[in-house]
Amino acid sequence: MFADRRRRFMERMQEGVALVFAAPETVRSNDTEYRFRQNSDFFYLTGFPEPDAAALFMPGHPDHEFVLFVRPRDRERETWNGRRFGPEGAKEHFGADAAYTLDKMPEVVGGFLENAETLHYRLGLYPDRDREVLDLIDGVRRKIREGVRAPAAVRDPGAVLHEMRLFKSRAEIEIMRQAAVISAEAHRNAMEMLKPGMREYEVEALIEYTFRRHGAAGPAYTTIAGSGDNATILHYTENTDLCRDGELLLVDAGAEYNGYAADITRTFPVNGRFSPDQRAVYEVVLAAQLAGIEKVRPGCTFNDVHTAALKVLVEGLARLGILDGEPEALIESEAYKPYYMHRTSHWLGMDVHDVGRYREGDTWRDLEPGMVLTVEPGLYFAVDRDEVPERFRGIGIRIEDDVLVTTGEPDVLTRETPKTVCDVETAMTGAAATAIG
Repeated sequence: MFADRRRRFMERMQEGVALVFAAPETVRSNDTEYRFRQNSDFFYLTGFPEPDAAALFMPGHPDHEFVLFVRPRDRERETWNGRRFGPEGAKEHFGADAAYTLDKMPEVVGGFLENAETLHYRLGLYPDRDREVLDLIDGVRRKIREGVRAPAAVRDPGAVLHEMRLFKSRAEIEIMRQAAVISAEAHRNAMEMLKPGMREYEVEALIEYTFRRHGAAGPAYTTIAGSGDNATILHYTENTDLCRDGELLLVDAGAEYNGYAADITRTFPVNGRFSPDQRAVYEVVLAAQLAGIEKVRPGCTFNDVHTAALKVLVEGLARLGILDGEPEALIESEAYKPYYMHRTSHWLGMDVHDVGRYREGDTWRDLEPGMVLTVEPGLYFAVDRDEVPERFRGIGIRIEDDVLVTTGEPDVLTRETPKTVCDVETAMTGAAATAIG
């Protein structure tokens, strides 16, 4: 899989050399680091899991098309912080044509930059690395009297690489499908366990336990578990409040499995039964989501998904008595914005908000088979929205699934997560619980 990606990447580069760096370790406090997570572009091309590494790609080189620079083996450091592959392991396990310790990078890369027309390198991602790369280019320029040319252009490899990542292979889709299955079980477990008087962090803990129990690296993003009015805060992550009888709990959580993310949101009643007002709002959001999913197919644009969901939401807001007017005029004036302030979709893949252009020039791009996107409309009525009927205040509802574009019908990867009012309420009795096989 990685060798094929490298081959396609180098074919599309056409000229020059490319340099891609691994993610650095990030300090959490004093002398401790956050759990390491590899840079997605670097992992996509190499599969190499360690920090302090770099990859050099040289299309057409007779011996060294793919070179890795990695940390040296070090018995003392490995005793403290874990085993390393070292240069030999980089060649043996990751297919590098050559491998060196990272301290050799300036010398080796500097030589390969000589007379290269273009350097494909992403400026601005890691400032310390930017300085190293600029020093390398400057070192080549100093050899002009020896007849050596330095790269005349520095281009972002993302222009090629991110378009590759946007279209998922069969192998990638199967990984994402498994991430979705794991995430769906976590949401079902949360529904079954939830009772009035629990804390939001108890739900978070159960969800993330389920992720790890089934082989996921953990959450693909910080889990949101917002009860009551907390559900009206889009990126609420404190997860410390009490889940109270009569309120709703919004859970936005997805597993990261083998480097790929799932992203699911469900909103369910703390006591297991929607009130009539909660159900009325929920049915509007669900209808909007289904309308959006229906547009996830070739022949539609990325924006068509949002437009379809938005139309249903605005019609629902008028029907609920929250907005007054014709839906077309309400959309034109953006009167819905206080209650629906985000868009309906984003790309999904190795990153939860994945790479890839959303427009081609001024035009929203067409959906094509192999793309994966979320569909996640919502309505949010904060308690201090005095213009909203009192019975709706404090209700926040979002429903989100991960959808694969196919040659035909949309493929909802997260379909195993209960979603209708009936299915959610049934799951909360434990009657619908199933385990991953």
